[in-house]
Amino acid sequence: MGQIHAVLWGLALATSSPGLLFATAKPHVTALGAVRRVPYSIAGDPAGAAPDENELRVRPLVIDAKIKEWTTGEVHDVTDRSFAVRRAIRLNDALPTDKAEHWVWQRGPWLLVDRATGHITALKLPDYDPSVSSVVWFRDYAAYCGLTAKASQLYAIVAQVAVRKPVLAKKLGAWDTEDHPKPACAASTWQREPLRVTFQPTGGAQVSFDLLGASAVLVEDGDAEDSDN
Repeated sequence: MGQIHAVLWGLALATSSPGLLFATAKPHVTALGAVRRVPYSIAGDPAGAAPDENELRVRPLVIDAKIKEWTTGEVHDVTDRSFAVRRAIRLNDALPTDKAEHWVWQRGPWLLVDRATGHITALKLPDYDPSVSSVVWFRDYAAYCGLTAKASQLYAIVAQVAVRKPVLAKKLGAWDTEDHPKPACAASTWQREPLRVTFQPTGGAQVSFDLLGASAVLVEDGDAEDSDN
């Protein structure tokens, strides 16, 4: 009977002090490793590489001393604990008849990484196309030129992390898959007050859009628990 009382007392203590349940949780260590230059070309990445590119700068995403992904490009801090970075993919390019291995690198989708939990999420940016889309981040917004599903129209897109539909989707013009300028658009520019984003399609007129101010909707692991305490 004494042992039962001890167990019940322990459960009551843990319930009344939720922090005790997580006292032994190990913190995750998340970091990006040193830059490595790898062979890269339009032959291996037709959608993502420029005609004159011959190398790609990649870095390992390391979580708890283990390489989880390879990344490329600049990191954007979305919050004080989550950041966005583009994935670099090492793709098996060997044909069934090839006797030797053949690997190529490609620019992949954007990732959202939570430093505290080590959780990695592949971001599904609406109408994003690696052949035309060059993302410029501000807060939790991503601005870029995108293509419709049939690749017949070029759009100005603003996506928000954790929001399924684009915050902004405005037609910029028709798109010819066989005959089009490269790049499709210059890098977008942001303005804070008023919240405004400007797009410059190549060969077209510059166009700006004001966005209604909105708070971030990204929910990071632990936010719900913290708000309840």
